[in-house]
Formats: sequence, C-alpha cells, structure tokens
Amino acid sequence: MLLNSQQCDALRELGNIGAAHAATTLSTMLMTNIEMDVPDIKVIDISQVHQYVSDELAALVLFEITGEVSGGGYVLLHIPKNSVIRLTNAMLGMTEQDRELTEMDESALLEIGNIMVSAFLDATAGLLNIIMLPSPPSLTIDMPHAAVQSILASEGFMDINEVVLFRTELRSDQHKIINNLFLLPNEPMLDEIVTMLENLLTTASESPGTS
Repeated sequence: MLLNSQQCDALRELGNIGAAHAATTLSTMLMTNIEMDVPDIKVIDISQVHQYVSDELAALVLFEITGEVSGGGYVLLHIPKNSVIRLTNAMLGMTEQDRELTEMDESALLEIGNIMVSAFLDATAGLLNIIMLPSPPSLTIDMPHAAVQSILASEGFMDINEVVLFRTELRSDQHKIINNLFLLPNEPMLDEIVTMLENLLTTASESPGTS
C-alpha cells in the first residue's frame, strides 16, 4: 500500500472533514464545545497497530462500511477507559470517575459510536458523492492490543496487511476526551477511495477560475 504525498494529503483532508462532523455530533450530544486536532494519518503494518494505541483498558466500537464501495472495510472507534467514563458521565448525568464500566456505559458507547461514525461516513461519502453506511456496531472492552488482535482475527481481516490510521483528539472545557478513529479498508476499497479523491482534485484543477 504505497501512497504518495498528494494521496496522503487528500486522505488526511477526507479524514479531517469526517472527524469534524463526528466532533460536531459529539458536541451536540454533550451540549459542550468540542475542539479537534487535525487528524494525523499513517499507513501502518497491521502487526504494528498495537504501537499506536495505549495500554490502558479501552472500548473499541467496530463498524463494517457498506454502501457504494467494495466490501471488506471497517471503521474502528477506540476510546480509552478514562475518556469513556468522562463521556458517559456527561451523557448519563453521573460524576464518579473511579468506577467500573456498566451495561449503561456500554449502551451509551454503542449510541455514541453509532452517531459519531455515521456522521464521519456521511461527511466522507458526501465529499466523494457516494453512499457509505455503517453496519450495526459491535463493542469490545479490553486491553487495546488484545482486543485489536481479536477483532482482526475474527472479522475476516486475514487478507489485510496494512491499515490507514486517523488519530484525532477531541477536547472540551469540561472534559478531557481522547479517541482514535481507525479506517481499515481492504485494498480494493482503498484504491476506490484514492481514485475518487484524485478525480475530485483533477476536476477542481480544471474548473474555470481555479488557479
């Protein structure tokens, strides 16, 4: 999976637009201002994914990407436990930070993940002028390394060697919230997305008045 600098920039902008919409939905849910860093993008070997997530207990919410793209791609939302507690406390009106996760937390996580990833895919699909939809989410709460390896082993990732990682930090005045958004496309899906982005850039450069 070799991407040139222009392709990486286009993917970063795609991720930036999607993550901005996800941040807006989170801001609406929590009724607080959410600021977001520009997503960092890396193409990494799948065996090295564990190096890009913390060793802290975390929630991982997995969605398969469906719609007008080749099947075999996934979006994974990774939220460390401390951020999970801050998020769900804000949603459920609780204040205790030092506590175990409950079924209510898990339900809230599925709802948060569904809304954020739907917003992410809506925005990226809108830019590409296609339809992209998330499957129903599945939730795992575990150490990230073990959980990621389990997901990759059980969800048909055996033919994927590399993944595209978008790392985005969300912040608010009231809460310190961190999450990582992983895009795990198979090679046909990534090729389609890169081709669509290149076509958009070509069309934009050929439009009248574009310098």
